[in-house]
Amino acid sequence: MTNTLRLDAPSAPGLFDREATIAKPGFNRWLVPPAALAIHLCIGMAYGFSVFWLPLSQSIGISKAVACPADSGLMTALFTTSCDWKVADLGWMFTLFFVLLGSSAAIWGGWLERAGPRKAGVVAALCWAGGLFIGALGVYLHQLWLLWLGPGIIGGVGLGLGYISPVSTLIKWFPDRRGMATGMAIMGFGGGAMIGSPLAAMLMNYFKTPQSVGVWQTFLVLGCLYFVYMMAGAFGYRVPPHGWRPAGWAPPATGKKMVSTGNVHLNDALKTPQFWLIWAVLCLNVSAGIGVIGMASPMLQEIFGGSLIGKPELGFAALDASQKSAIAVIAAGFAGLLSLFNIAGRIGWATMSDQLGRKATYFVFFALGIALYASVPTFAHIGSKPLFVGALCVILSMYGGGFATVPAYLADIFGTQYVGAIHGRLLTAWSTAGIVGPVVVNYIREFNKAAGVPADRLYDVTMYVLAGFLVLGLICNAMVRPVDPKWLMPEKEVEKLESAHAIPSGPVGAYGIGGGAFDWRTVLAWLAVGVPLAWGVQQTFAKALAIFH
Repeated sequence: MTNTLRLDAPSAPGLFDREATIAKPGFNRWLVPPAALAIHLCIGMAYGFSVFWLPLSQSIGISKAVACPADSGLMTALFTTSCDWKVADLGWMFTLFFVLLGSSAAIWGGWLERAGPRKAGVVAALCWAGGLFIGALGVYLHQLWLLWLGPGIIGGVGLGLGYISPVSTLIKWFPDRRGMATGMAIMGFGGGAMIGSPLAAMLMNYFKTPQSVGVWQTFLVLGCLYFVYMMAGAFGYRVPPHGWRPAGWAPPATGKKMVSTGNVHLNDALKTPQFWLIWAVLCLNVSAGIGVIGMASPMLQEIFGGSLIGKPELGFAALDASQKSAIAVIAAGFAGLLSLFNIAGRIGWATMSDQLGRKATYFVFFALGIALYASVPTFAHIGSKPLFVGALCVILSMYGGGFATVPAYLADIFGTQYVGAIHGRLLTAWSTAGIVGPVVVNYIREFNKAAGVPADRLYDVTMYVLAGFLVLGLICNAMVRPVDPKWLMPEKEVEKLESAHAIPSGPVGAYGIGGGAFDWRTVLAWLAVGVPLAWGVQQTFAKALAIFH
């Protein structure tokens, strides 16, 4: 068998073309995950954007917000230069982030498969960094509509393209470790806020003056840093030649029922029940998890009240202002602890899914999740902080694990040819969950509060409802079966698609690609993303320790 690599392209590809990213002999596949992390760690700051809300809400008053007239509406907020914005109006940026993430991933996922990961990464960098630059102008001119347009809409498009840019590529590079590969990248999205939030706080303190809260300058600095990192990640992407496989690795036996040996076209995937079942699986898992994230801090404070500061005889309502401030600091540490488990779950559960199988891993998410959600009220009633905190930490690990495992689940069911685009369309489940989860949680809480339910029992019904979401998810996951063979693309059609990108479809083999383990270039690439991530973990862990003091 000949083991050579031939490229018979009629002309040299452009710098951003997919053909320019085809790996050559000697390339190390372990360079691709840090390239993906470089992008995900930057766009993951979307999770930490709330660090800007309070400073922005007093960007005119500086030390104290200048309130707008009582009869002013949304149009006033969008264009006013004489009074400060409300946190609720600023919070729409957070909604725009995740609505645009899901919708842009769905709309441009097919384009990404044709254009390749480098071009998608470059566009993501331009949108995310450019959105921050427009946001800086919006803060400087005090125009809220520019903040919605810049970080919210344009940045949201960057989130969607950046999020899905490495998925298909990583799965093709690591057919032997699909879960681990996507888990490493998607871990970065969960970890981005751990780096970005403390960094943003440091920058705002540095730039703060009697005339400025320091936000627009922070946006500019972050925009520059993120642009450099994301462009480095985009140019670090490489795609394997068609037919490449790791040396010594063979595809799974055809008897492995839940791993497809063929590929389903993007347009056909949406016609299968499997797509919509997995869509429901992700939506229900995320709806339950995001509901917990949204209420974790107030839930800890209202349930345990004075016991958090050594005064168990005092309920939350009996605490004075200084005591409430003290437990708010502890609750912030709790939120940080949940973030750590969210990140650890992304790499841990996704890696474990390579051994358990994707369907079995989701079974664990739902079965264990149902038990934990239903037990949280009991842990609260008996006043056990360790059990309460432990349950929510495991729940958040499975929330993160669900995100990281689903690309490999899709690759198992639909093949790898269009997995990035299929994943993009599946992310509309995330957008849906981002609305369903918080709405359900907030309305139930408000209903209970209006009915006079004590603060330490406000969340009992909520947890049972979220457990019900997971029961539905368990049923949907149980119904997932291999796709009907009629939906599989003929192998000649797959080869034709690859040849259109000048990707050789010659003899199967390693071509001298993918080896090298951790050579010096790979070590430097991992240090470039690992050092900032370790710093973010250290910052978060230090704050999380407050809950155990």
